[in-house]
Amino acid sequence: MTLIDNLNNAIGKAVSWLTILLVMVIVVDVILRYTFSITSAASFELEWHLFAVIFLLGAAYTLKEDKHVRVDVFYHRFSERTQAWVNLIGTTVLLLPFCGVAFWESLSFVQSSFILNETSPQPGGLPARWIIKSTIPIGFLLLGLQGISLIIKSISTITYGRQANN
Repeated sequence: MTLIDNLNNAIGKAVSWLTILLVMVIVVDVILRYTFSITSAASFELEWHLFAVIFLLGAAYTLKEDKHVRVDVFYHRFSERTQAWVNLIGTTVLLLPFCGVAFWESLSFVQSSFILNETSPQPGGLPARWIIKSTIPIGFLLLGLQGISLIIKSISTITYGRQANN
């Protein structure tokens, strides 16, 4: 559990720095586009690729920090033990199966992109599209691992009335 949390903590913090790069790319793109009428497919694709990396590789960190989107109508009123039950059931029944399917299905997606040496269909677009596509299975693997950590913490809370040490 600690290993998973530490891994996703390190990746999440590293990926968070990409938001600064993304903002800089967007600002330069907007200035070039509206001041000099210069635009490129590569810069536009780079914006989307950075966003995808931030989202996919940052999702596990977001779950670890309990900052993910939650329909929190009743959850915050529950006891810690009841919240642990909700997390255990939700993670086991919904999150892990979803991560498993997404991981498994995305492998062939990445493999075919690699074999075909897929590039952008846009003139001047980015090459090696398999690199960005590979963040899909990696992101879901990290999210699934963080789900396993959450399950362990939830079982500890249910069993002992407290979370396991991080």
